[in-house]
Amino acid sequence: MKIVTKNRKAYHDYEVLEKVEAGIMLTGSEVKSIRAGKISLADSYAMCVGGEMFLNHMHISPYTHGGLYGLPEPTRRRKLLMHRKQIALYSTEVERKQLALIPLAVYFKDQWVKIELGLCRGRKKYDKRQKIAEQEAKRKIAQLVSKR
Repeated sequence: MKIVTKNRKAYHDYEVLEKVEAGIMLTGSEVKSIRAGKISLADSYAMCVGGEMFLNHMHISPYTHGGLYGLPEPTRRRKLLMHRKQIALYSTEVERKQLALIPLAVYFKDQWVKIELGLCRGRKKYDKRQKIAEQEAKRKIAQLVSKR
């Protein structure tokens, strides 16, 4: 399993309650761009429309070594490949509990591009500060232990 990119900001801005793996429908040139690492998950999210799951605002730069004909739009809506039961479960969770489906990582599993989605709850500003303070305290304790 080769991880291409992670959404580090999502772990800061959201509290991840549950994780799920999904496939993505891509064109060949998009897969080549992902292999080159030209992908950004910033400000992207998943939503259910008409019983299908879609990923919005994920930026995949156009593949530069190919022809210019038929290049897809970098931030187009991409269909996620999930089972119907999973789609129904997560769409109801998002609606009922006011959660969000945020992409956390993109990776290759064998030759397939997979995306890890997180069922997330947004953090308030004071929650973010509290998390940072806890991390710094753990880091200081680890430094003191390693020095002794």
